[in-house]
Amino acid sequence: MVTVVAHRGFSGKYPECTQISFEKALELDVEMVEFDLQLSRDKELIVIHDPSVDRTSDGTGKVEDLTLAQIKALDAGSWFAPQFRGQRFLIFQEALDLLAGKVRLNVHVKADDHTREEIMPRVIREFERRRLFESAYIASDEKTIVFAKKLAPQLEICNLSTAPPENYLQRSGDIGCTILQPKNFQVDAQFILEAQRLGFEVNPFYADDEAEMRRLIECGVDGILTNFPDLLLAIRENL
Repeated sequence: MVTVVAHRGFSGKYPECTQISFEKALELDVEMVEFDLQLSRDKELIVIHDPSVDRTSDGTGKVEDLTLAQIKALDAGSWFAPQFRGQRFLIFQEALDLLAGKVRLNVHVKADDHTREEIMPRVIREFERRRLFESAYIASDEKTIVFAKKLAPQLEICNLSTAPPENYLQRSGDIGCTILQPKNFQVDAQFILEAQRLGFEVNPFYADDEAEMRRLIECGVDGILTNFPDLLLAIRENL
């Protein structure tokens, strides 16, 4: 049975990475929720995909240049639709309060050479405190997940460095990765067969329409990231 991964929550119908988006994904009984983390100016872990707040709020500026107080003052819902006015950006702990223990978590850590050593120890400490190693994993670029694995060897890691695709499987296996998140267009039945033979779980990013969802399911994927988990669930129920 293909796993339904709610990408940034139920982000096709609700403002992404907000409380309502996560709550609506939980109401659907999805198996997994994906969300992103970025570091604010005062070193808080903010749940947001973009490096800036411009697209998903009524504010402007890079996350790294804004304090938590400034980010929390922003409206993170009305950009999507007026009825979601008042939704706020969440911090990592708030997202975990909503989701941990209810679904598996795909935590996409947005890091680079300047922030990796600041972000990862804090994420791992939260995993340890909440005993999440068996129900959550870190997805990130190759350098970041290698660093994370050194800090916590028991941590499951997902390699998002899909290029070059020719050696994606080998590179991922060499660093102890067990989960892959290839681009959906990289996936065919042969790719899945080889990846699963090597012991990988494969959850492509992404599919939002029925035809692509069905194609990926026919390829034999383990899960699919989608902004419309309701559609994927309906398809799965009628297979």
